[in-house]
Amino acid sequence: MTARTVLFIAEPQSVTAIFPTLKEAGLQAGLADNLAGALGFIRKSRPCLVFCRPRLQGFDAAALLEQARAVPGFPPVVVFAAHGSAEEATRFLEQGARDFWLEPLVWEKIRVILPAEDELDEEEDAPAASAQHHAPRPAAPVAHSKFQIIGRHEAVLRVLALAKRVARSKATVLISGESGTGKEMFARYLHYNSDRGGGPFIAINCAALPEHLLESELFGHEKGAFTGAINRKLGKFELAQGGTILLDEISEMDLGLQAKLLRVLQESEFDRVGGVETVKVDVRVLATTNRDIEASVADGEFRQDLFYRLNVIPLKLPPLHERGGDVLLLAEFFVAKFCAAYGLPRLPFAEEARQWLLDYDWPGNVRELQNLMERAVLLAGDGPVSPRHFLMGDEDWDPDDIGEVDAGQRAVAEAAPPATPEEAVSVMPIHEMEKRLILQSLAETTGNRTRAAELLGISVRTLRNKLNEYKKQGLDV
Repeated sequence: MTARTVLFIAEPQSVTAIFPTLKEAGLQAGLADNLAGALGFIRKSRPCLVFCRPRLQGFDAAALLEQARAVPGFPPVVVFAAHGSAEEATRFLEQGARDFWLEPLVWEKIRVILPAEDELDEEEDAPAASAQHHAPRPAAPVAHSKFQIIGRHEAVLRVLALAKRVARSKATVLISGESGTGKEMFARYLHYNSDRGGGPFIAINCAALPEHLLESELFGHEKGAFTGAINRKLGKFELAQGGTILLDEISEMDLGLQAKLLRVLQESEFDRVGGVETVKVDVRVLATTNRDIEASVADGEFRQDLFYRLNVIPLKLPPLHERGGDVLLLAEFFVAKFCAAYGLPRLPFAEEARQWLLDYDWPGNVRELQNLMERAVLLAGDGPVSPRHFLMGDEDWDPDDIGEVDAGQRAVAEAAPPATPEEAVSVMPIHEMEKRLILQSLAETTGNRTRAAELLGISVRTLRNKLNEYKKQGLDV
């Protein structure tokens, strides 16, 4: 296998400083300053990664990203600049960039996003005769830049290898794992690496809606099917025609609705609510669960025949605390992402922060890590990131650690009385604080339970159970 290559499309003086480091890591560096030269280099040398300026004389990143979307196997592209805004970063990500970075380019960030060597091996293992005759390679699905899977732990690589193998099939896949382990990310990875990657990807949370509303959301309804049905409505299955539908938290679906879903999986057809006409669909079905679904089958809470139909390909995701050094990889990835999004320079990690990340047990898994890294980026100022920026509890809070506060603002804050009697309470039982946080999250999301659960870092099922407890206490929620 030849050495991997990284291509830079930039002014030489702005990138050559990183070349010796790349060489020490066994990587070759290429340089181009216009679109034609860059495309020629990519065809000839097949770099594993491309870094480019937003624009140069004779080059525009948007044109390169357009080529990336059209050419199978095009290397991931990172756009980098001396200055940038969240809006600019979002625009490039939507156009297909792997990421948007602010200078300087440093090895710690580059190594995190380098494609694994086995991905390059797969492309280079073709017979030599075919290579000599430049035989065209079969078209391969293009991985969507926003849904790369970050991880090098053996448990993750095994799941990823299986996902790659089955991505282009139409087989149903049941993705299981604790809340926050990245089940939807793997679902999107399957979709965007399949033959259906150009079609729609529709996700619906089966725990977020009561049975009658969920049926209408999935299968649609006819005008007059029930009170309030003033027009025909197309369901998620119809909207996902030619693409993929993700049934999130499938184990929360009512038994009666499970029977109708089984028919769709077996016959690829269904009836709208209140309808008499059968609707045919061509949709791949993916499902996720954070419960022991086999136990639910044994308890009679989930149909056995539906479980077997969904579980054609099982993917079980490991919790974050079992992934070892992946915690640091992910932490660096999220910090780089949020620094770019907020227009901040790259923040390094203090050694004690790295150790803290490795020692923590991560009950909220990758979702918790992502939220924690965003918090650290916002609080760390010019860095480095240290454990106090994670603010895991009140004992960690010290305004002097977070940044300077204007003396006048501090005086006003100290003098201002609490707005309500509730805010005057400085100490309260944990269960009461939990209740207030839950109710506040619902208020801030105008009652959207799915969004509220995401803000709290818990599952919708856990949120629903808590609300049921409050109803029994006489609270109107």
